Amino acid sequence: MLKGIYPGSFDPVTFGHLDIIRRSAGLVDELIVGVLNNKAKSPLFSVKERVRMLNEVTKDMPNVRIVPFEGLLVDFARRSGASVVIRGLR
Repeated sequence: MLKGIYPGSFDPVTFGHLDIIRRSAGLVDELIVGVLNNKAKSPLFSVKERVRMLNEVTKDMPNVRIVPFEGLLVDFARRSGASVVIRGLR
């Protein structure tokens, strides 16, 4: 089973994020969208609100799971059992 993570702040979630989520969900068996709780930043939306928004826009994608996290990406990847990290380009 190929498991991937797509980490980000998603503050707010954009059509670009959603495009990457949709395309990535087709490449892995399970995609975990990690919503970063970065205490060094002042986000527009709370983590709970961002998770709720992402759950709403991905509800038609059964292999996508939205999970809040804080700390290092490598630790989150290990805890999640992910072998692939998805990143977008700016």
